[in-house]
Amino acid sequence: MSISRGRKLLILGVILVIVDQVVKVLVKTNMALGEQIPVLGNWFRICFVENEGMAFGMKWGGAAGKYILTTFRIVLSAALVWWISKLDRKADTPVGVLVGLSLIAAGAVGNVIDCMFYGLIWNEAPFMLGRVVDMLWFPIIRDAAGRVLFFSPVFNIADSCVTVGAFYLILFQWKFFSKQ
Repeated sequence: MSISRGRKLLILGVILVIVDQVVKVLVKTNMALGEQIPVLGNWFRICFVENEGMAFGMKWGGAAGKYILTTFRIVLSAALVWWISKLDRKADTPVGVLVGLSLIAAGAVGNVIDCMFYGLIWNEAPFMLGRVVDMLWFPIIRDAAGRVLFFSPVFNIADSCVTVGAFYLILFQWKFFSKQ
């Protein structure tokens, strides 16, 4: 029995969302906010932070802005899953395009889950107002005083999926999109 390309993409997406959520729950339940665990000295640390809004902790419009942002993420995730499904039905769609888009969709869904449910699960915020759990930190370059010069953002596996998927599509699949 052969597994269809669409089912493989679905399995990939589900595995990525599960890994993302398991890591987030482990960090949230086993670390104090702001706590850091060195993994590779000063080059890589697990650092528990919670992100209330957009990338790099930016906020927009208070609670109303958060509802709008979360709704936008839900609609965008649904549209992306629909588009992947549509492209999968075309035999000439490269597998790489579908994998890249699936990475982006899985990352989006992972962060939507945080926003929608984490506030409720941990009794911290109403539905759709939860914070995203971030933990991966690579403060690679520091100055003499120890301040991080490059790379200060803390992010999560879902963010990594979105970033890797987007860069992969731009670098290796741009020809597909240029002819669409």
